[in-house]
Amino acid sequence: MSVVYLAKSMVKLVCLATFLQVSETEVFDPYQEALKAMIGFIDVAGLYFSLAQLTHRNISENHKFQAVDLGWAFPDSVLHRLVPLWVGARGLEFTWDYVLQGLEANANLVFTISLAALGSLMWLRKNKPKTLIPIIYTCEVIIATMPSITSYLRRVVGWHSGLS
Repeated sequence: MSVVYLAKSMVKLVCLATFLQVSETEVFDPYQEALKAMIGFIDVAGLYFSLAQLTHRNISENHKFQAVDLGWAFPDSVLHRLVPLWVGARGLEFTWDYVLQGLEANANLVFTISLAALGSLMWLRKNKPKTLIPIIYTCEVIIATMPSITSYLRRVVGWHSGLS
């Protein structure tokens, strides 16, 4: 799973670097945010590939999403949070940035678990209740576009405006 996560991250990085424009202003561009959301579906595609390829006999269908989740959350935490915490937390001065990074890591873990659980509901379950199918797909779209939503909220509301 970690290899799939790393490959997905590289594809997503290349797509972000190729298709998105760098803007020095803080203006919300709906086209760029829609493009970010479309690139965000690379996560869903990687998740589908991981869930489809996990065929170990000792993992039940009910616990397959947990194996995929742990396989994705570990490299995400190592790649995005280990070096900043290791280097920055050794300083003499306390800042709230590291507390916020820890809270963000926990929120990202919940995000990854929910994405894997919804993917498991969408692709692995054969006996889905017909009334829940639109709700499952709506939640999957919301979770896949969550980085664009939080980017919009950071610009409009002013999240992370500096607490140190």
